[in-house]
Amino acid sequence: MLIDTHAHLYHKQFDPDREDMLARALEAGVTKLFLPNVDHESIAAMDALAAAHPDRCFAMMGLHPCSVGENNSEAMEEVERLLRTGRYCAVGEIGIDLYWDKTFLAQQQEVFRMQIRWAKELELPIAIHCRESYNEVIAILEEENDASLRGVLHCFTGNPEQARRVIALGGFYLGIGGVVTYPKGGLFETMREVGAGHCVLETDAPYLAPVPYRGKRNESAYLPRIAARLAEATGHAVEEIEAITTRNAELLFQR
Repeated sequence: MLIDTHAHLYHKQFDPDREDMLARALEAGVTKLFLPNVDHESIAAMDALAAAHPDRCFAMMGLHPCSVGENNSEAMEEVERLLRTGRYCAVGEIGIDLYWDKTFLAQQQEVFRMQIRWAKELELPIAIHCRESYNEVIAILEEENDASLRGVLHCFTGNPEQARRVIALGGFYLGIGGVVTYPKGGLFETMREVGAGHCVLETDAPYLAPVPYRGKRNESAYLPRIAARLAEATGHAVEEIEAITTRNAELLFQR
């Protein structure tokens, strides 16, 4: 059994064959699928998918850092309102993204902290988007960390030192996706040093497809390829990786 801890399966790229895609995932052994929110426009499609497959698809609620701008009060009010309905399994995806634009760093930090605090209050995990911002994200996590905070650094691509800082927080996991299969991605070497004990698996579908599908639409059925590469990096059997990452995902999301 495998769990895809981060997949945008409500994305319009899956509109032509969504049910077939879900069937392929199940055939590949992927039994649970966790759906991160992005912004207001993604909510309806995500909620519909979770409602159609309540035993397999679990929705999160959060404001993506790339959706953060000068004034975020209206968007954040909507996120908080929805989180308090109790329908969502996590706060996400949230975080800091400095790849495209650093203009709203202060606002991203403020929004990130606010959503972390809601997660702690509501006893929910967080799914973190971190791009060109590992030091900034980890610094906030270290400041906000307590026994009630748990989460995953989605699409982890940091270095071994950053991985160790995340693991040292106590309640956090590294989300390992298709990058671990990329020859020049660097993640394979990092995981060889860090190990698999604090990992969960993800696809980030439809993005970041693993080799040999790189550059094409990603989907949850490809998760076994990521598991196999992580097994190779860490010296485990594939069955051990399946057991470790499934147990970690169930502990994290309590689903």
